[in-house]
Amino acid sequence: MHEFDSWHWDALTFRAVAERAGVGERTVYRHFPTERHLHDAVMARLEEEAGVIYEGLDLASLPVITARVFSSRRSFAAHEAIDVSEDSLLVEVDQRRRDALLHAVTSATPTWTELERRRVAALLDVVWSMPAYERLVGAWDFDGDDATDAITWLMSLLTQVIDEGRSIAG
Repeated sequence: MHEFDSWHWDALTFRAVAERAGVGERTVYRHFPTERHLHDAVMARLEEEAGVIYEGLDLASLPVITARVFSSRRSFAAHEAIDVSEDSLLVEVDQRRRDALLHAVTSATPTWTELERRRVAALLDVVWSMPAYERLVGAWDFDGDDATDAITWLMSLLTQVIDEGRSIAG
């Protein structure tokens, strides 16, 4: 997976593993009866490499586990986890939204550095994104109103931190 140029699991086939390992496909089949077993084993290995253990996760360990997940991400060839739109109109609208967020944060934080402003504006952008909303609706089974309430609650917390002048410097 480290060398794949995509995050799509469909590229992780018996044939791809056999070629990478320099063995026949039958050898791979002997160890993994289905592609799901293969994928599960690879995911377990990736989590082990990153030092990520989800069992027993608590809020106190969340920052450490999160840092490990994102730190391990750098060891992969794949660059983008989600498709970036090629539609020029959508790209333009997205840029305008990011510019507006950065302007709003900059106006509210005259003593912050440019990096601090960009970090907070980027976090607001992530929270205020369609993938975030779709994840709440799809993966968490929220209805649209609950997803919207959750996102606006988190945005309120972030804007409260900004209003209090608490920096994101780190």
